[in-house]
Amino acid sequence: MTTMTEASVREFKMPDVGEGLTEAEILKWYVKPGDEVTDGQVVCEVETAKAAVELPIPYDGVVRDLHFPEGTTVAVGMSIIAVDVSGGAAPAEAPAPAAEPEPEPEKKPEGRQPVLVGYGVAASSTKRRPRKGPQVPVQEPAPVQETPAVIRTELNGHGAPVAALTERPLAKPPVRKLAKDLGVDLTTIVPSGPDGIITREDVHAAAAPEPAVVETPTPTAAPAQAPAPVPTYDTARETRIPVKGVRKATAAAMVGSAFTAPHVTEFVTVDVTRTLKLVEELKQDKEMQGLRVNPLLLIAKALLVAIKRNPDVNASWDEANQEIVQKHYVNLGIAAATPRGLIVPNIKDAHAKTLPQLAQALGELVVTAKDGKTSPAAMQGGTVTITNVGVFGVDTGTPILNPGESAILAVGAIKLQPWVHKGKVKPRQVTTLALSFDHRLVDGELGSKVLADVAAILEQPKRLITWA
Repeated sequence: MTTMTEASVREFKMPDVGEGLTEAEILKWYVKPGDEVTDGQVVCEVETAKAAVELPIPYDGVVRDLHFPEGTTVAVGMSIIAVDVSGGAAPAEAPAPAAEPEPEPEKKPEGRQPVLVGYGVAASSTKRRPRKGPQVPVQEPAPVQETPAVIRTELNGHGAPVAALTERPLAKPPVRKLAKDLGVDLTTIVPSGPDGIITREDVHAAAAPEPAVVETPTPTAAPAQAPAPVPTYDTARETRIPVKGVRKATAAAMVGSAFTAPHVTEFVTVDVTRTLKLVEELKQDKEMQGLRVNPLLLIAKALLVAIKRNPDVNASWDEANQEIVQKHYVNLGIAAATPRGLIVPNIKDAHAKTLPQLAQALGELVVTAKDGKTSPAAMQGGTVTITNVGVFGVDTGTPILNPGESAILAVGAIKLQPWVHKGKVKPRQVTTLALSFDHRLVDGELGSKVLADVAAILEQPKRLITWA
């Protein structure tokens, strides 16, 4: 007979974040033990390698326990909060039964399932297999521990998410690849990592041959070996910050991009005085009232027009099939610095937007990024990116491509400088543009044409009309 406590307490597990991500950090709890919660109420905020998202609880009840404190990184499938759904106080502990009955089939919670923004529905995990060896009787019934399972979200024929649950050993993608390369079956490995995760050392140990037993004479007198010194540092003069979440993912992505795609960067300095005048005129236009109108808006529009004139630049490299994939749409990425690190959300189908629509999309993107609410979906599928280093007073730079994209345009600071205009030296508003591109996809001629077109439009913004 199952005790009432076990039957009424539901364990909410870290949802499957998909896309190869296996963990998330708990940033903030919005509830504490004893609080009442309702179906759909947000109970915590977590940060994955993609973004910070809020997790809703999938049932009504009273919080019994928070299993992890804020700042803890938790593997997918691990229970993070226990909720008593009985509707009352904790029942008295039931006496242990004389004989253990047959286990009842696990019931799936009814109602809405927890959804991690941008990832779909995650199902509950399976029960842990029984331990081998003699069973030691205990006086109190221990809560059921469950082994995390891999939960895959797919789409059915109507486009709705369908969760499929398969049980397999816990291991991060690099460890799985290592095991595959070494021919090691993960199901035969006893994990040594935290929460039952298989580590690289476990895989290497399983792949290593059994050492031969060699008898060696015992030395008469062996000198005592001093323990290895523990590395230390001056905490008053140094601060060490763990790299995780968005910063960790960005670092890995930038290293992969820099050493995978052959970068070429070209530069051009351009007089943007007329563009700034147009910005001021647009601010007074009733069609643009309430919208974010700034030089970045016209720079983005200029890049979109340049791509339309040179469509071959908008592509990606398919390494598996050794193909160039031409994109007939532009998802325009805008690099944004946030307290959690650099992110690059993108405006979907930016090529099809009017100037007011593009201004509205840019404004929403910036506000969402500053609030830390950018969804993972908003950072996927980008084709080209703009990074505005000029806001920091920087003249220009050599930007690194966002992984999977063909080009990135860096915009430097706009400054009043002496410039030859109509045969005379005059003070003009000048900036420097830098375009980095993947030389597998874009040759020097194509890259130069795109950059020259952007510069020409910013110098004479009426080309937005004649070239569009």
